[in-house]
Amino acid sequence: MTSWLRKLTGAGRQPPPAAPDPPATLAGQAEHALRRLEWTVIRRLDGLLQGDYRTLLRGAGLDLADLREYQHHDDARHIDWNVTARTGVPHVRVFTEDREIAAWFLLDLSPSVDFGSGEQRKRHVSADFVAVLARLLTRHGNRVGAMLYGSGVDTVIPTGAGRRHVLHVLHALQTRPAHTEGKITRLRELLDSAASLIKRRSTVFVVSDFISEPGWEQALAQLAQRHEVIAVRLLDPLELQLPDLGLLTIRDAETGEQLLVDTHDAGFRRRFASIAAQREADLRVGLVKAGVDALELSTDGDLVEALVRFVEMRKRRLRVAAGSLPAHLKQVA
Repeated sequence: MTSWLRKLTGAGRQPPPAAPDPPATLAGQAEHALRRLEWTVIRRLDGLLQGDYRTLLRGAGLDLADLREYQHHDDARHIDWNVTARTGVPHVRVFTEDREIAAWFLLDLSPSVDFGSGEQRKRHVSADFVAVLARLLTRHGNRVGAMLYGSGVDTVIPTGAGRRHVLHVLHALQTRPAHTEGKITRLRELLDSAASLIKRRSTVFVVSDFISEPGWEQALAQLAQRHEVIAVRLLDPLELQLPDLGLLTIRDAETGEQLLVDTHDAGFRRRFASIAAQREADLRVGLVKAGVDALELSTDGDLVEALVRFVEMRKRRLRVAAGSLPAHLKQVA
């Protein structure tokens, strides 16, 4: 029972397969979705962030320009310890930022992402996030690309710019083939493929519910050594706590396994919540060890509010880092 419950957070209600839409209709859907987000989300973000998008994407496209002595308020993370040791005086690396940012979206589209207990599924939240960030970037001349993972990495969209390219990415998301049951998500495959494919330093958004076979943590850490990596975690409230709904037949979205459970049983609900809480703790530890920032997007949440909270968190972290200097260097400064 315990092992099955660990998979239960990936269980979801699968809708009956719909007839495929004609390409022209799908192209129109992509255009409609992007236009809706431009009016309802992107305009709100423009008013709230007021140029803070660089905070969200800090660290992408940086080239080493010079070395100079450490000055008050410099970011201690930019100290070059080799030069400091040779000269006996703290030195920092000075970077110049490329005008063009390259961003990649690593999209986990495995069956568990189809889950949603309300009006939205995690897949819809993922698509909206990609559309918003890609459009914000490309309208300022930056380039975005995407890697799509189902039962494996099956689609790679090279980086491109412009609104038409964003529509191309959205169209690829809408024309995904049907999932095959019995396939276990191996997020490490997506991360390893990205490490091999993305040569230039980039901002990388890993968009996933992180319901995966273990072993992705090390791959994520290795990817973060070269790129600015942001983990965008998709979740649904029902994955954290079950309400009292009586007898339910729950189906694992990836394996197809079904189980009849009695949610009226308070003990069962407590065990479910305990296992879900442990998974949450393990996931957060894995992201911290990998050294990446995390943005959480819930199916019942507001995308604008989540992005603004995330940017504010990064701003606070940067201010703390800029004011922190190792104790043995404070006297020198």
